[in-house]
Amino acid sequence: MEYVIGVDIGTQSTKALLVDGQGRIVAQHSHSYKVDTPRPRWAEQWPQVWLDAVEICIAACVRDSAVPRDSIKSLCVSSLYGGSGIAVDAQIKALYPCLIWMDRRAEEQVEWVKDHVDLERLYAITGNGVDSYYGFTKMLWLRDKQPQVWRDTRYLLPPNSYINYCLTGEVAVDHSSAGNIGGVYDVASRGWSVEMLDALGIPPSMMPERLVHSGEVVGGLLEGWAERLGLNAGISVLGGGVDAAMATFAAGVTQAGNHVAMIGTSMCWGYINQQVDARHGLVSFPHVFNGAKDLYIFGGAITAGASVSWFREQFCQAEEQQGRETGEDSHAILERAASTLPAGSEGLLFLPYLMGERSPVWDAKASGSFVGLNLFHSRNHLYRAVLEGVTFALRHNIEAGTRGAQSLDPRLIVVGGASHSDLWMQIIADVTGFPVYTIVQEVEAALGAALLAAHAVGLVDEDQVHKGWVELRLRAEPQAQNVAVYSRLFADYVALYPALKPIMHRLQEA
Repeated sequence: MEYVIGVDIGTQSTKALLVDGQGRIVAQHSHSYKVDTPRPRWAEQWPQVWLDAVEICIAACVRDSAVPRDSIKSLCVSSLYGGSGIAVDAQIKALYPCLIWMDRRAEEQVEWVKDHVDLERLYAITGNGVDSYYGFTKMLWLRDKQPQVWRDTRYLLPPNSYINYCLTGEVAVDHSSAGNIGGVYDVASRGWSVEMLDALGIPPSMMPERLVHSGEVVGGLLEGWAERLGLNAGISVLGGGVDAAMATFAAGVTQAGNHVAMIGTSMCWGYINQQVDARHGLVSFPHVFNGAKDLYIFGGAITAGASVSWFREQFCQAEEQQGRETGEDSHAILERAASTLPAGSEGLLFLPYLMGERSPVWDAKASGSFVGLNLFHSRNHLYRAVLEGVTFALRHNIEAGTRGAQSLDPRLIVVGGASHSDLWMQIIADVTGFPVYTIVQEVEAALGAALLAAHAVGLVDEDQVHKGWVELRLRAEPQAQNVAVYSRLFADYVALYPALKPIMHRLQEA
C-alpha cells in the first residue's frame, strides 16, 4: 500500500492527513494558533507559527499511523491566502509578519493605485480589481510604511511557498497563489505582469522567477526535514495552492459550472470557468487542478464563522457555562433554541461586515450591524440572524458570480465548519434556493491537497480526480415557504449597505 500526505495551513489551525490511494484517511492531526491583531483591522502572522504547526501535524500523522516511511510517496501543502506574502531576505529569513487576507490596513495604498494606475489595464490583465484585500496593495503598504524591510526584501512568498522552500530548499510560487495576489499577475499568459509591476512600483525581482502549477513537483524533501518528519528524503513536495480552491477540488469540482461554498472563519463561494470579467466584483486565479486552462472564480465574506464565534464569545456566556457543565457544545445549545424561531428571525437582519467586507461590496470601512431590534428579540433571535446574515452574504456573491458563469450546477456543496450545523445548512438551502450537499469526511482543503499529491505520483487517475475521493450527502432541500420569506428579506439586506454606508464610514473615521 502507498500513501500521500495533504496539509492545509489555515488561519487558526493547521491540519495534516495521511491518506492511502483509495482516499481512506489513515491518520490526521491538527494544531491551533491565533492571528495577531495589533491594531484595528490589522491581521498578521509570523511564518514560524505555520512551519512549527506543519512539523507537528505531519510528524504526528506519520507516528500515529505506523505505516512504513518507504510507502509515503508525496506531500502537498494548501494554505490560507497570504495577502502580502512573507517578506524574506536573500537567506529566505522572514523580515516582517505576513499581512494575511483578513488585514485591511492598505486603504491609503488603494487610493494611490486608483489615482496613479490605469485601472482598465489592471482589470484586463489581472482579471481582478483593487481593494485592500488584495496582496499587491499590502505589498505597497510594506513599501510605504516599512522602507527598511522593503530594502532588505529579496522575495515576497505566499505561505505554502515559504513552507515548500523550508522543506526542499527550492523557491517557487504556484499559479493559484500568484494569481490571488491580484494586480501583478497576467491571467491570460499565466505569468507575472511586468507592465503592472512597473506601474505599481514593485520590483519584478521580488516575484520568484519560477512559477509552477499546483500539482507540479517543487523539489524533493531535504534530509534534515525528512528525519524530523519521519519521512524519506527526496519524496516529492508539490506546489500546492490556495485553500479555498483546494477545498473546492476536494469536493470533485473540476468542470465549468461546478460550485462550492467554503464556510469557515471566512466564506468563499467559487466556481470554475475559463474566462473572467473583473467587473463582476469577484476574485479569480488559476485553479489548483488543470490550472493552465481553468480559473477558480470566487467571492466571499471576511467574517463568516468569525461572526458566529464573535457573537458566541461576547454575548453567550450562559450557553458557554452550560456547555462546560454538561459537556455539550455551546453552538449546539444555541442552535437548538434558534431552530424554534421562524425564518427571518422575526424582523431582524444582521450585516456581517465585522472586518470591512470583500465581494461584491469591497469596502474596508463597512461595519457590522443588527437592524430591526426591539424589546421582543432575545439572544436566540440575534444568533439566528447572524447565521442568516452570513447566508445573505453568500447569496449576494452567488448573484454576482452568476453574471459571469455560463451556468451553475443545480446543487450547492458546502464545506467547512458551518457544515456541522443542521440549522445553518437549512438556512443556506432556503436563502439560495439550492439543495445543499456536504462532504462526509469533513477535512476539505487538506484532502484536496492529498488528492493532488496522489494524482501527481500516479496513485489516482483522471477518472478518480473528476469523481473525487469524497462522499457527498444531501443535507437540506429548499422549503418553499422559507424561500419566499428569505427572498423578500434578501432585497432588504442588499438595500441596507448603501443606506448605511455614509454612517459606517463616519463611525470608522471617528
